[in-house]
Amino acid sequence: MAKSKRIISPRLHLCAAAWTMQGQPTPKRQWSMETKVRKAMEAGFAGFSHGADLETNKACKKYDMVHVGGVDVGKGKEALPKLVKFKELGVHHINIQLCDHDTDVKDSVPVARAVMQGGEELGLQPAIEVHRDTCTETPEKTFALADAYEKRYRKKLRINFDHSHPAIIKQVRAPNYWEPKTNARPDLLRAGELIHFRPFTGSHCQTPVTNGKGKLDRDFVLWRDHFLEPMLDSWLKGAKSAAELYGVVELGPQGSGYALECFPDVWMDACRARQEIEIVWDRLVRRWRRSR
Repeated sequence: MAKSKRIISPRLHLCAAAWTMQGQPTPKRQWSMETKVRKAMEAGFAGFSHGADLETNKACKKYDMVHVGGVDVGKGKEALPKLVKFKELGVHHINIQLCDHDTDVKDSVPVARAVMQGGEELGLQPAIEVHRDTCTETPEKTFALADAYEKRYRKKLRINFDHSHPAIIKQVRAPNYWEPKTNARPDLLRAGELIHFRPFTGSHCQTPVTNGKGKLDRDFVLWRDHFLEPMLDSWLKGAKSAAELYGVVELGPQGSGYALECFPDVWMDACRARQEIEIVWDRLVRRWRRSR
């Protein structure tokens, strides 16, 4: 009798963002980058998201944290040199903000191709981020780029979805995001291994996670239950055994235009978000295993 194939559950690696920890614990006496990475490790994060920074990379290696990269690429000739910097540091997953908001699809496709070819040449996994002020700032632009890329090169374009950006541009509330004929593209979602998590409403790109006293914010609960859960469930439906997803809890700090002055401590909120996201993930993975 043939042995049954071992099924390995998909894994979610939640990463803290250097951006979120900007000005922590105070703007005048900010933690060193090594301390930020250590604090992220102690808070239960598996990785740390930042640019091709040597200090960050050394700290990630010291504390056994995954270093997830990020960089802008505006022209095809920039792609390989910028990716090489991450290769030299041993960074595998790199978030790419591509071109500008007014870059035409016919012009952005070859730049995306240069990024993906550079990744293949170097053995890296760059992903094009859905982000304002880039060529992916709306669902229409993102999907047009992805469809044109696939048509020309017969490959799916690897995309890092930050759903908070199209949500506010299209005024789509979290509970409505995954309804039919809105902004969901399961094929592109499932082709990616990198994603950003930021609680949003249809009018706000970032909302608080808590009230600052331990209680979850109502808008976060709506985001968690009606957006996060169906989104992760959709990704898992296409996941094979041992699949991996790297998720950056991407909360903007005070002064960034994301966190308002009335928000509670953004870093503490990011830590609580990590816990809540993992609870949802663990529940969905148990369902995934039962369906095998």
